[in-house]
Amino acid sequence: MKPIFIRHASQVIAGQKDQGDPLTQEAMNVLNVIEDGSVWIEEGVIKRVGTDTQLVEEFGSRVEEADVIDARGKLVTPGLVDPHTHLVHAGTRENEFDMRLNGKTYMEIMNAGGGIHATTRATREATEEELYKESYERLNQFLLHGVTTVEAKSGYGMNLEVEMRQLQVASELHKDHPVDIVRTFMGAHVVPPEYKEDTDAFVDLVIDHMIPKVAESGLAEFNDVFCERGVFTPEQSKRILEAGKAYGLHPKIHADEIEPYKGAELAAEVGAISADHLLRASDEGVRMMAERGVMGVLLPGTAFFLMADSANGRGMIDAGVPVALSTDCNPGSSPTVSLPLIMNLGCLKMGMTPAEVLNAATVNAAHAIRRGNVAGSLSEGRKADVVIHNTPNFMQLQYRYGVNHTDTVIKAGKVVVKGGALV
Repeated sequence: MKPIFIRHASQVIAGQKDQGDPLTQEAMNVLNVIEDGSVWIEEGVIKRVGTDTQLVEEFGSRVEEADVIDARGKLVTPGLVDPHTHLVHAGTRENEFDMRLNGKTYMEIMNAGGGIHATTRATREATEEELYKESYERLNQFLLHGVTTVEAKSGYGMNLEVEMRQLQVASELHKDHPVDIVRTFMGAHVVPPEYKEDTDAFVDLVIDHMIPKVAESGLAEFNDVFCERGVFTPEQSKRILEAGKAYGLHPKIHADEIEPYKGAELAAEVGAISADHLLRASDEGVRMMAERGVMGVLLPGTAFFLMADSANGRGMIDAGVPVALSTDCNPGSSPTVSLPLIMNLGCLKMGMTPAEVLNAATVNAAHAIRRGNVAGSLSEGRKADVVIHNTPNFMQLQYRYGVNHTDTVIKAGKVVVKGGALV
């Protein structure tokens, strides 16, 4: 494999010196910007990041043997990381979009048999091959938007067979597709209709039957739960998360999305890697998350699509919570793969700065899925996941909103998107 030499970028966003931990507060607003920057990639690894003059001096005559990419007038960043998706599912729910526009709420639609229940029916009926094909196409779209690593949850089976099928498909996609996939078990996404009158019995099923089998399979790394009134109580959610911990599954939590429900507090109590959504998180919950270093994964696209107020990203950063951003890609409340648009919304709807949203979609997003040592940073010795954007500086990524600026994507040292098209 020939070296790749990215040259003369208008700006390269290089890794900072100490990124062993997620960025918080003032550090989230700092970027290591190298003008007239260049990147040398060899054997799939970033070997050197610096000015073009520095790299030409270092590599000398070897420059002639490299595949040179002229990045004049362009921005070079780490590959984007999406730490919260429901990638593997079947079907769409555009009819519910129309229902919401006519006044129905998210919970009203779900309680009437729509919402997550609708996607569960479609996913249960789909074959593994059908799930694979649909999800592969979604991954292609992620890649075209500069995303090189995603988290993928199960949660549309609510029985062991289909939950395992979703995780198996995600595992196969991780092997077959350039995008890296980190897997999360979410058997506790919602209570299935057959357990509506005895939710504790379903919680017992998740704890006693599903979690041990999933852990034994090695198909998941995290265990997630939807802690929300009408779904799982904080007490039930704690039981599920503690059971997962006992089997080596790291806890995550859908928290305080619809109303304040002490999900943020629970995330801190159980030592969750992240608490996600947080539209209605309490001040005490945010304080506890900051104290315990729990990542806040914010999903402004979901609030935007549901026509709700966004989470208080500005307030969480100022309070010391390490914040990441994600699409929440799913068929009901955020049917998008555009992490660049989510970054725009982070600025426009949550008061974050352009530097903060870039850090939230790279280094912090990687930490939210325990990949902070391998993804989210252009640092020497790391896997060469790189995006070249058709914009001269990082400010324009947010200023020119709603645009996919992705020109070139390099994944593990291989060009997989060129000129905005899949290679």
